[in-house]
Amino acid sequence: TGVVWVRTRGLNQHGTVVLEFVRWVMVRKRRREVVVEAVVPMLAAAVDPGALVVPEGLDFTAYDFTLAGERHRWGDYALGEVIDHVDAVTIEEAEHMLATRLWQNTSKVHFDVGQREDGRRLIYGGHVISLARALSFNGLANAQFLVGLNAGAHANPCFAGDTVRAWTEVLDRAETSAPGVGALRLRLVATRGQAGQLRGADGKYLPEVLLDLDYWALVPL
Repeated sequence: TGVVWVRTRGLNQHGTVVLEFVRWVMVRKRRREVVVEAVVPMLAAAVDPGALVVPEGLDFTAYDFTLAGERHRWGDYALGEVIDHVDAVTIEEAEHMLATRLWQNTSKVHFDVGQREDGRRLIYGGHVISLARALSFNGLANAQFLVGLNAGAHANPCFAGDTVRAWTEVLDRAETSAPGVGALRLRLVATRGQAGQLRGADGKYLPEVLLDLDYWALVPL
């Protein structure tokens, strides 16, 4: 296999770009013997908080924390803080395949057990992201808008029967021009292991880590 860098842009019905990101995709090589020169694009380490697009008219000054179900606001989160989201979800084959179809992912490796030597369906990474984001509600219920993706990695494969847990590290904080609205830079980790454990002594992801996602979210001040 090889890795290809791609830039994806999503446009609305008016032709306005509403989403843009760069990612790397693993692609099967047609001829294994072919060697190509590696070309890695220069990308920013993170989205500058000043470049975050806040929805027009967004105002959190009258935010209802009681209705949201959690009292934590922007100023309650400290840099370096690790939040254990406590809950867990065990992944099942059927629900994963239904969700993957809804996301219009047709890759055979997610459906056909004959596509892998071990005879197991590979769980779609988008399903893991969805589960981790849902689990993060416990502790980050007021992180209402995801407005920037800084980086991410599907660190290890996930299979049916795996029990997924999630934890978050607070990486940065920034104010915005919108009334009552602050931004948090968060690292969301999905794992089969324990909160706060990410890499081994060799600097590589631990085998139980499934997802490492770095993003910006908007939170009431």
